[in-house]
Amino acid sequence: MNTILRKSILGVAGLAFTGGVFAGPIAAHTDTPAHAASKPVAVASVQGEQSTITLNDEQTANVKAIIAATKKAGLPERAAVVSIATALQESKLENLGHLGDRNDHDSLGLFQQRPSSGWGSPEQITDPEYSTLAFLKGLKQVDGWQDMPLTKAAQTVQVSAYPDAYAQWEKQATDLVDQHWTK
Repeated sequence: MNTILRKSILGVAGLAFTGGVFAGPIAAHTDTPAHAASKPVAVASVQGEQSTITLNDEQTANVKAIIAATKKAGLPERAAVVSIATALQESKLENLGHLGDRNDHDSLGLFQQRPSSGWGSPEQITDPEYSTLAFLKGLKQVDGWQDMPLTKAAQTVQVSAYPDAYAQWEKQATDLVDQHWTK
């Protein structure tokens, strides 16, 4: 019982923290130039079995949009890997609108962000650039995100009920960044 109570309190605190710190309007975009890829993105330490899906044209366009937003934010390839792995888990890289009873609350877009949690309006959240920049804004606020396991970095921003699920997409996300970063 004590463990359940502790997890419930931590979950509520995490949602409050995420809504208050990570959500809200996006700060002005940085003018930092995009980083050029000189070598493949290193996979820190892939955790567990890896999953992969075949991407259609829409999903590939969303990968490219996430990479472009990452470059616009002046962040390195690792940020794109974390973002793409997160979007693979949350939406399979599909820009999801409201799904009625199949929706998790009011979650929308590539990252399943919630207007009610302060991520933005439904129109903003379903814009791949906006939603990626919102995710990256949260990621930048995680001390040491560059050096932590992908699933921990993603979970700190997303506060998912399945915190370890992001890890399964690290290899595919890394491969996609390797493939599209310099294009």
